[in-house]
Amino acid sequence: PKTDIVFLKVHKSASSTVMNVLFRFGETHNLTFAFPIGGGNQLFYPRHFLARFVQGFSPRSPQRFNILCHHMRFLQPEVQKVVSSSAIYFSILRNPVQLMESSFMYYKGTSAFSRARSLEEFFSQPYHYYNPADSDSHYARNLMTFDFGFNPDGVVSAKRVQLMLKAIEASFDLLLISEYFDESMVLLKEMLCWDLDSVISFPLNIRDSSTKSPLSDTIVEKIKDWNRLDWEIYTHFNRTFWERIDQDIGRERMQQEVKALRKRQAELARTCLQGIGSVAPKDIKDSSLQPLQHGKAKILGYNLKQGLDKETEHMCRRLVTPELQYSSALYKKQFAQKRP
Repeated sequence: PKTDIVFLKVHKSASSTVMNVLFRFGETHNLTFAFPIGGGNQLFYPRHFLARFVQGFSPRSPQRFNILCHHMRFLQPEVQKVVSSSAIYFSILRNPVQLMESSFMYYKGTSAFSRARSLEEFFSQPYHYYNPADSDSHYARNLMTFDFGFNPDGVVSAKRVQLMLKAIEASFDLLLISEYFDESMVLLKEMLCWDLDSVISFPLNIRDSSTKSPLSDTIVEKIKDWNRLDWEIYTHFNRTFWERIDQDIGRERMQQEVKALRKRQAELARTCLQGIGSVAPKDIKDSSLQPLQHGKAKILGYNLKQGLDKETEHMCRRLVTPELQYSSALYKKQFAQKRP
């Protein structure tokens, strides 16, 4: 199995669930993570990534880490300083329309969104709310473009789009699509030579549907126009995603793989979870499994079954531990004082 991995954790694109998969694999195989200095959950985002943001990095004795997966704004020359030259690079994308709607709720407190009561209101006069000079303006426009390291406010020309797509293709081995999450996990498993259980997950950092609002066709078109660069990235890589499947796996085998993955996920859910799935924050009984609540989104979590044997409990707990708690536990483990 491949153990050197860079995951660009694009905001609001099922990336917390992918991160759980990487955390579990890293923990199981005793791999090292490139943690932010001091163990935070972002690598000094929204600044472009620098190697010196990583705990334990020193230019004099460059230590390589197995997995780099915390939020960052991608800058490849710096990333290359902290991981092996043979590392696999991947990321995940989401339809910019749903991504914007999700950001609007989750990042409601940011300068561009805090004064607009709805996306309709925001789009009635976007420049009244959006100022590209604000330090948190990236959440409101072309967020994927920004996370990949490019300027989200640039002019959209065919040439610029081509250069951006070429640059992403040159840096990344695989781009997953969150709308086809199970197919994405099968592709990832194939590329990393992992087994099925390593890529099984329960959806993490998802919100209650009561905070989701249907969008009119007019708004959908406005969102696409406003996030034109993201739209170009998404449509291009959604196409290459399916080309990759046809070329490497074939649709028929993909269907079987997805079926096996869903069957195993359902088995684990029956083993691990109380009830049928995610629950509202107020119903989560174990406070260590309480996900971070943010903005106007209501982030769901899970309850584990009672009375599981120790080994099963450990396996189940890892599947539902929210990102911040998991990250902090792995950080403590990795940097525990090495006593002689």
